[in-house]
Amino acid sequence: MNKINFPSINEQMDLIKRGTFEIIPEEELVKKLEKSLKENKPLIIKLGCDPSRPDLHIGHAVVLRKLAQFQSLGHQAVLIIGDFTGMIGDPSGRNVTRPALSLEETRIHGQSYFEQASKILDKEKAIIHYNSEWLSKMSFEDVIKLASKYTVARMIERDDFTKRFKAGEPISIHEFLYPLAQGMDSVAIKSDVELGGTDQKFNLLVGRDLQREYGIEPQIILTMPLLVGTDGVEKMSKSYNNYIGLSDTPADIFGRTLSIPDSLIYTYYELGTDISNEELLKVKAQLNDKEINPRNIKRDLAKILVRMYHSQEDAIKAEEEFDKIFIKKEVPDEIPEIIFDNSINGINILDLIVKVNFSPSKGEARRLVIQGGVSIDGVKIEDIAASISIDKPIVLKVGKRKFVKIICE
Repeated sequence: MNKINFPSINEQMDLIKRGTFEIIPEEELVKKLEKSLKENKPLIIKLGCDPSRPDLHIGHAVVLRKLAQFQSLGHQAVLIIGDFTGMIGDPSGRNVTRPALSLEETRIHGQSYFEQASKILDKEKAIIHYNSEWLSKMSFEDVIKLASKYTVARMIERDDFTKRFKAGEPISIHEFLYPLAQGMDSVAIKSDVELGGTDQKFNLLVGRDLQREYGIEPQIILTMPLLVGTDGVEKMSKSYNNYIGLSDTPADIFGRTLSIPDSLIYTYYELGTDISNEELLKVKAQLNDKEINPRNIKRDLAKILVRMYHSQEDAIKAEEEFDKIFIKKEVPDEIPEIIFDNSINGINILDLIVKVNFSPSKGEARRLVIQGGVSIDGVKIEDIAASISIDKPIVLKVGKRKFVKIICE
């Protein structure tokens, strides 16, 4: 094996601990790193991927960035696509049974996950496994033996199971199998370290326990904080509409970043970017300086995020476009066009909003009009019964960022 240029233990631990919530146990990680250095052998760093979410946001990227940091230190990143466990459904953080997916659905979502994760990871050096490779081969006898290694009492220690049990909510037996099946992933690849969000701590510890049961040196658990969404209240999630997607347009990434509360600026820099620890200290100093407007620090953050997932050129253009729309109150240079036939002329404003797919329903369109979020050629539409004439091209704006030019022919 070629000599790997591992950084010193102190340098590795400084990077590993950045933004990390918990390392279990930290002293064992140091020993593993020392052994890795001595034997010139990379550690196996595992990240299990939930295939129920095909679209990733920067909340998901927090743990992916930590995996990429391990790659930069010379260690082996292993992504486990949970195509088999996805058919069970992860109960973590759930107060109801999670719907299971088909194997085909989990495979499709898993491929999408990897394509988006490749924006962060060195995909040429990452190893990908689908856990059906080993879990689908287990016999019923194997499953019974696996289940015998964990007690119901231990399972009920898990917060979400405890809450559901006390509330009289149903817990299916197959849900107990999820953490065991995920733990078998750690046994199969003999992982040295497993990464996950704080909500995954129980599952990760089960993997550590099962490795011990199967005579494998137990993995280290490293948990990362759950990133709070742009609303500053709930964890980042598409269901809360408080997310910044990895595949979002530069304009959306820029605009959504500027919408975060000032209290989250440092956290987003720390967990969402790759700036150095020295630069992080500068950001903290700027935030504590009453002479500096936090908005300017936030704009720099927005440009960094756009550059990370697109390019420097896109970051500059996104900032210019944002200023044009929100400060100068102008129409963007490039907006989509829709051509309708003349029968659309004289259409109700609510029907028009739905027709151009700016709202899923007339009820939602009504709310947008009432809240003052709809305009035609810069003129606010306040009447939900307004009839819109399209005898010449018009520009419809809905909300802060949705523009479309409508032409009748």
